[in-house]
Amino acid sequence: MSDITVKIKDREGVLHEISAPTDMSMNLMEVIRAYELAEEGTIGVCGGMAMCASCQVYVVSGAENLTEMGDEEDAMLGEAFHTRDNSRLGCQIHITEDIEGLEVEIAPYP
Repeated sequence: MSDITVKIKDREGVLHEISAPTDMSMNLMEVIRAYELAEEGTIGVCGGMAMCASCQVYVVSGAENLTEMGDEEDAMLGEAFHTRDNSRLGCQIHITEDIEGLEVEIAPYP
């Protein structure tokens, strides 16, 4: 089992340094839910299908190690509230060794 460290600032401004497993095919939204870093029902509403933007995060550092944004993610962020230039959907950020040290902030829930 291989874990990476990810830093996640919750919606109250508290920074959490967490371990995330790379061998479970998880995405960042699922990790946020597993660690209960956002109120239930306010993240991953669509189940991780890139259809709601409730898992939107702002990438603070480590963006260069993320996979390129796909068309579905780009389109969803185009309709979302509170977007920034560094917005990504947590459900589209897969937990791999490449993102070791990633730091994100959970966007406000609409």
